[in-house]
Amino acid sequence: MNKLIGLIKYIHIHPLLWVVIGLAVLTAHFLELSLLLLIIFVHEMGHAAAASFFSWRIKRISLLPFGGVAEVDEHGNRPLSEEVIVILSGPLQHLWMIGLAFILYQFSFISEGLYHLFIQYNLMVLLFNLLPIWPLDGGKLVFLFFSLKHAFPNAHRQALQISIGCMVIFAVMILLLSPLNLNIWVIIAFLLFSLYHEWKQSRYIFIRFLLERYYGKNSDVRKLKPLVANDNELVIHVLEKFQRGYKHPIIIEKDGKEIGSMDENELLHAYFSEKNVTTRIGDLIFAY
Repeated sequence: MNKLIGLIKYIHIHPLLWVVIGLAVLTAHFLELSLLLLIIFVHEMGHAAAASFFSWRIKRISLLPFGGVAEVDEHGNRPLSEEVIVILSGPLQHLWMIGLAFILYQFSFISEGLYHLFIQYNLMVLLFNLLPIWPLDGGKLVFLFFSLKHAFPNAHRQALQISIGCMVIFAVMILLLSPLNLNIWVIIAFLLFSLYHEWKQSRYIFIRFLLERYYGKNSDVRKLKPLVANDNELVIHVLEKFQRGYKHPIIIEKDGKEIGSMDENELLHAYFSEKNVTTRIGDLIFAY
């Protein structure tokens, strides 16, 4: 309970949201906006509560004019099972909210119109968030799915490619079905900007993943997955094979024969602390 109360300090309301609230009051849509904001707030608090339970570093819980986001300062080195729970803890909030609304309606605590509006908004937010588009919950689940079999940069790139494809399909559908819906186009613009920013920052995100792996306090027990590298491969190219959820012993080969091995921390140390950026991994064997 104390952790839940402590989450309040992370809540941040975007300044433009106050403008939207003011417009809602002037246009007599304050009730509808209040319901939507309540649903979004509970959704994001679900993410934040799960992240807090696993002692993740929470940056802030933002309420935006067109949605919300729970920002955490983690960089892909938490157990995949934890991340699945944190992601799904948002959508799962809609189930109990729908159930509670049904009970309140059955006992006539809320009107039929309010009940149907609340259910409609819940389903809308739930289904939208499950779209396989980054940074929605569905897009993050796609990233985790690819992370099960692929190295971090490959999984990240594939998730963004899927997101771009789904974004195009979604935009075309809106163009055909509801071309004059300004609210949806604002959301589409936000998603496109987020995708562009994520793609542009992909290299930086990968380096943050490596830094957290090297310097961070990562206590999860990961499975061992040896990586085989040719002695002529650059250090950074070997690091690009690192996969979430695994610790990598590095086996170095020359002409198909093993000539040495390294621990992943040794390789990370060589890259970050000793600045061996363009060094071949074979040259590090005798140094370690």
